[in-house]
Amino acid sequence: MKFRGLASFVDFLENKNELKRIKLYVNPDLEITEIYERIIKNEGPALLFDNNGTKFPLLINMFGSNKRICYALNVSDLDDIGNKIENIFKEFVSPKETLFDKLKMLPKLAQVSSFMPSKIKGKGECHDNIIMNPSLDILPVLKCWPFDGGKFITLPLVHTIDPETNNQNVGMYRMQIIDDKTTGMHWHIHKTGAKHFDIYKKLGIKMPVSVVLGGDPVYTYSATAPLPDNVDEYILAGFLREKSVELVKCITNDLMVPADSDFVIEGYVDPSEELFFEGPFGDHTGYYSLPDFYPKFHVTCITHKNNAVFPATIVGVPPQEDAYLGLATERLFIKPIQLSMLPELLDMYLPNEGGFHNIAVVKINKMYPGHAQKIMNSLWGAGQMMFNKIMIIVDEDFDIKNPELLMKVIVNNVNIESDILINKGPSDVLDHASYQFAYGGKIGIDATKKFSTRLVDDNEISISNITYGLIIDERYLKYGVLIVISESNSSIEIKDLKKRLENSDLSNINSVLLVNSDMLLGNDNLFIWRLSNNFDPAIDVQIVVSTNNEKILLINACAKNIDNNFRRDWPNIVVSNAETINRIDKIWSDLKIGDFIESPSLQFVEKSNIDSAFQNIFNHE
Repeated sequence: MKFRGLASFVDFLENKNELKRIKLYVNPDLEITEIYERIIKNEGPALLFDNNGTKFPLLINMFGSNKRICYALNVSDLDDIGNKIENIFKEFVSPKETLFDKLKMLPKLAQVSSFMPSKIKGKGECHDNIIMNPSLDILPVLKCWPFDGGKFITLPLVHTIDPETNNQNVGMYRMQIIDDKTTGMHWHIHKTGAKHFDIYKKLGIKMPVSVVLGGDPVYTYSATAPLPDNVDEYILAGFLREKSVELVKCITNDLMVPADSDFVIEGYVDPSEELFFEGPFGDHTGYYSLPDFYPKFHVTCITHKNNAVFPATIVGVPPQEDAYLGLATERLFIKPIQLSMLPELLDMYLPNEGGFHNIAVVKINKMYPGHAQKIMNSLWGAGQMMFNKIMIIVDEDFDIKNPELLMKVIVNNVNIESDILINKGPSDVLDHASYQFAYGGKIGIDATKKFSTRLVDDNEISISNITYGLIIDERYLKYGVLIVISESNSSIEIKDLKKRLENSDLSNINSVLLVNSDMLLGNDNLFIWRLSNNFDPAIDVQIVVSTNNEKILLINACAKNIDNNFRRDWPNIVVSNAETINRIDKIWSDLKIGDFIESPSLQFVEKSNIDSAFQNIFNHE
């Protein structure tokens, strides 16, 4: 189904019983976040806040379920997208033996060409209202988390153009409100928007930028998709919706935007201008992202539809709405990777706990020794997979979504000395554990079957000779993983633990994790999320050899500080404050969105102590 703007998608979701309207006034500062958090963590519906202090309703959680992401992308199952790509690819590259076979391709060529964006003259629905003296104050922009640097536009489709090639790009970069006519533009160094900015800076000219909000939901997804440079995002959008995206020219610049956009914020970035110290921001890692310097975006015009709906999302401790966008990307891009570079790749799983980049479980058809390592190096060089931190390769008969089986197969199939690959390369700008900004380590684990395997017998595990005086946790001991609780959080502590392991005579311990005690709060999913965020394989992973020649993986997953010789700020987890939690507790029944749900922030600390526990954005003491 094709949606001409968010209002039609809202009606569709409401008819499917996938949306709740909230008539009670809710403040965009922190309160919408707290309500959304309780809903998304419990697989609840999309929410439309009609009463938010502006004339525009605010839509959130529109992608936050398997059903809704499929509705948005015009499919019944996310795997349908990859299968459709595969069918088109095979049809066009297969040999055509006769003239008739070749002629049969003409309708298919016409169909594919119909996905290409089309430019229309005049104005579109997005120009129903044109505001030439604009103020961003008319929009219900959220302040998401207590220590955010301000209000942020969280679902912007940022349109830029390469002045040398005239190729247009659409990316999603958060925008912090500076004043009613200025925002920050948070494009990372790896993103196309930043590359365009560098070109304009060299040319010494202002950079036109237009920001779209809303329109067909497929536009929003396409802006997040990791497409190759110079591939128009609206080609993907047209392919997904099976209909060309109609583009119109903006009012104050020459950029082309979808005619059915709910809002268009036009303006420019001046590369000669002093940068803005943007952030902090409660990010998709579940931690506050570190503030840094980014360009300013100046608004020259705002246009909107008559029935415009303002889209927003929240990111933070997983699971969040963005998990479903990530799932769509996972399923969409497996087929192109198989068809173009790795036919032996059978499936891939990016667990929610890894926040898109941190963890990847990859299933392959293994054919020779070293095959897993070949896959690791290939994928680390493929687009945004370059940000991956932990990659686990498994055999073709393995259930990649079963975490208990994954732990068992790692124990049985992994030789610490020969099956662990430590590498270095680009890291996500938001990775706070990397020892250098945007650069850090990666660990690859070959968990495929070898010629010989070793099976762990729980009765043979011996740890008594290293645990004297230590606080330990044995919950994963049956998998050969020993958890040691850090007391001093210092480099001296990790050195002492290493020495103990070297002087020990261990049986069937393959890994030792040094963690902070608060990492053991909550469930296994939260533990894995904290673990994957808190270490850099390049500096926090060591292979230790015990006296009986056992190889042990020692991982320091503690929060880092000066005593660890770590010179970057270490951020806090993103949680609500007590005032907001209390406020939403009191009005919950009046919201009419279902039974009472406790704040997810309380899984980390008691409400009475939440403000003091998280009063600092960064812990670097």
